Amino acid sequence: MAMLTYIEAINEGLRDEMRLDPTVFLLGEDIGAYGGAFKATKGLLEEFGADRVIDTVLAEGAIIGAATGSALAGLKPVAEMQFSDFVSNGFNQLVNVTAKYHYRNFIPVPMVVRLPSGGGIRGGPFHSANTEAWFFHTPGLKLVAPSTPYDAKGLIRAAIREPNPVLYFEYKYLYRHIKSEVPDGDYEVPIGAADIKRTGSDITVITYGTGVHWSLEAAETLSREGVEVEVLDLRTLMPFDRKAVLSSVEKTGKVLIVHEANLTGGVGAELSAFIGAEAFRHLDAPVRRLASPDTPVPYAPPLEDAFLPNAQKTAEALRSLAAY
Repeated sequence: MAMLTYIEAINEGLRDEMRLDPTVFLLGEDIGAYGGAFKATKGLLEEFGADRVIDTVLAEGAIIGAATGSALAGLKPVAEMQFSDFVSNGFNQLVNVTAKYHYRNFIPVPMVVRLPSGGGIRGGPFHSANTEAWFFHTPGLKLVAPSTPYDAKGLIRAAIREPNPVLYFEYKYLYRHIKSEVPDGDYEVPIGAADIKRTGSDITVITYGTGVHWSLEAAETLSREGVEVEVLDLRTLMPFDRKAVLSSVEKTGKVLIVHEANLTGGVGAELSAFIGAEAFRHLDAPVRRLASPDTPVPYAPPLEDAFLPNAQKTAEALRSLAAY
């Protein structure tokens, strides 16, 4: 076991898979000599060389297109978008080629796109987006969103080994804000498996990424007030763990869905519809959502702080549900 930050766990997962499998290679902007904008690929060029850690031009469409072609040729590319927002420049390649290729031609597309996501680092409207809802709606893509160093390492390894294209959403705020023990050996976190980060009997919070940490802090606050909150970390957004969601909802009867992305049309909307259709008879209150407002992410620190969900807002939403 080693104590690793979230970003160190990603780096170690990439390194371990590259050592195990010579078909794994990395490509992206400034990932080689510079080690990545956030240093997620630090040291990998020195170990594996420029043929496997490739600095690309500033062209996300070219990066995703090259990764897709390489995957079709039998390699396992891991492409980095320097910020999740920039994937919009490669949108056509990703949704019209990568996502549909197996459906059209029955050929595996084993590739990963890493997407540094979210706010809290004062990045402003062009460097802080949470883009998962765009791709949650796109058949052919799998989406994972780790919240801890353990899950970050286990999911990057599972994503690289997956024969389908995987979007790996990683949260910039978490990179160096959290640290925990991570196994040294070979392990995976299965794609499609949620995890109960805290057990409870009164309310279920369904969340992922940064939302997990807000929810855990809020759950501890509510526990001191006599309300026991269960925190279900989806870990995989598509396909999400339907069995785990229903099991928790049936136990508690009240649900709050928390995510950092904008409210309207987000992952929480689909979860709400799913719970309403499949677990309505178990509900003791309407399903509620807590998310960011429907605006771009502000740059000014006070505005960004007001914009983002947090532990206090989560606790307030839980108190309202508890009193329903």
